Amino acid sequence: MKITVAGGGSWGTALAGLAAAKGFSTTLLVRDPALAGAVNERHENPRYFPGLPLDRRLRASVSPADALAGADILVTAVPCQTMRAFLESIAPFVPAGAVPVCVSKGIETSTLKRMSEVTAEVLPAQAGRYAVLSGPSFAAEVMREKPTAVVVGSADAAVREHLREVFSCGFFRVYSGSDVTGIELGGAVKNVMAIAAGICDGLGFGHNARAALIARGLAEMIRLGEALGARAATVMGLSGLGDLVLTCTGDLSRNRRVGLKLAAGENVAEAGGAMTAEGIKTSEAVLRLAALHAVDTPVAGAVGRILDGELAPASARELMNRALRDE
Repeated sequence: MKITVAGGGSWGTALAGLAAAKGFSTTLLVRDPALAGAVNERHENPRYFPGLPLDRRLRASVSPADALAGADILVTAVPCQTMRAFLESIAPFVPAGAVPVCVSKGIETSTLKRMSEVTAEVLPAQAGRYAVLSGPSFAAEVMREKPTAVVVGSADAAVREHLREVFSCGFFRVYSGSDVTGIELGGAVKNVMAIAAGICDGLGFGHNARAALIARGLAEMIRLGEALGARAATVMGLSGLGDLVLTCTGDLSRNRRVGLKLAAGENVAEAGGAMTAEGIKTSEAVLRLAALHAVDTPVAGAVGRILDGELAPASARELMNRALRDE
């Protein structure tokens, strides 16, 4: 079996290393020749994981034609806002029988489409086999073989069961499910809530406030998910609640760090920096989707106003003064 992982960031590197260590012929498709050289010659990703060894069997390439030749599985780990353009650029080289597995978490802001919909439009021959892998999984911990559990979703039962076996190992447990919409939305919307959690922590609101934020943020995720056809049980699982707790509490969370920086007075450009914090762009898409489906999302709304400069982070306390209601 041949696996191609597109994207030399932290998550793509971690998954490519895992696949190679399991003995699969694995190629990491990257843009930077220097990174490809480091993977092939020094067996490490010096930008994201300096000093952490990658399986020596992992190969890197900057050529889509080379990396995708004969690929059985194509893992896409590129930012969601550039996913469409990237897929269009590699489409001529994707084998007809390849299984596309998206591991990026977000919504395309220009169209409000999930990555399954984007993939279906760009790679129609592979659309029926599309899968998404998501859940509470910091790449740095996967690289260090810390126990991790995720979920792979696909409308095709055979595909999800196959992928469950492909990626599972002693430290990486993969569950499976058919609710692709729920898995994708959970992974996307939790990033917005993580920004809120960072703001909350940065302002010193305390543990009570963070717990309330996670609970009410989950309620918003469920409401939006159900409006779009997802199952509440999916959002309550690894890709929703599990990832929400991780990104709202873990110091490795990029989106939480954005919130911390916003609370410290930095603007959005400064807070985002060079990190790919998907929650910044996803916030806009979430609010537009919520408006289209008449879903109440006060926490996401406050994050959106802060990111737009309409609301000072400290003023988010106004959420406490909303009209009282049943839970």
